[in-house]
Amino acid sequence: MKQLVEERQGETASRCGHTPVLHAPPVLPVQDVDGEIEGQRVRFVQHALIFLEGDPADRIFQVVDGAVMLYKLLPDGRRQVVELLGPGDIFGLSFKPVHDSSAETLSPALVTSYERSAVERSPHFLARLNRCVQSQICALHEHAVLLGRKSALERVASFLMRFVPLHTCPTHQDREQMLATVRLTMTRQEIADYLGLTIETVSRAFSELRRRGVVSIEKQDEVKINHVCGICRLTGTH
Repeated sequence: MKQLVEERQGETASRCGHTPVLHAPPVLPVQDVDGEIEGQRVRFVQHALIFLEGDPADRIFQVVDGAVMLYKLLPDGRRQVVELLGPGDIFGLSFKPVHDSSAETLSPALVTSYERSAVERSPHFLARLNRCVQSQICALHEHAVLLGRKSALERVASFLMRFVPLHTCPTHQDREQMLATVRLTMTRQEIADYLGLTIETVSRAFSELRRRGVVSIEKQDEVKINHVCGICRLTGTH
């Protein structure tokens, strides 16, 4: 893993112009929750590459803290963000010997990695992995519907609802939950790449939400939802 971190420092800076991995300390040994296998914990800065599409898939990763995105690049440079990950999410799984997507941090992040061969020998870890994969499959199904059937406004509304507790509209009795503040770790371009839209379309959708009064945008990285049910109704699934 130390070699991975050292290689990524040069590779990240040269290939993508992103900030390299922090090195204080670069690698921390850690036991998984069942004590069956030992992992290695690495702290990454924002927009650091964890691995690239085509890299050997010999380790499995879990987000401890922060946010990570998985994405694929087309030959002409267009990018599709395929998954957003947070604390507890496991990634780096592949049926192939190499990764089928790239992983990049959206915020400063703490990530634990485990040898793939060790994970495959651990019944307890495999059980946790199975539960995590089932949850991620459901999320990917929802994202497929979003990309295939929803309008631009519905996509942006659905994206914002991801950050509302329980992802549901509160009842009328929960007046204090009618409001929500969403802190975005993604740029408008990253949001566009996740939603399959252009950055201009994303900006227009945010402007329309603000015009309708359902959100307020005072900072680039912060969206205040003035009426959670108003956003929920715009997702197309209310």
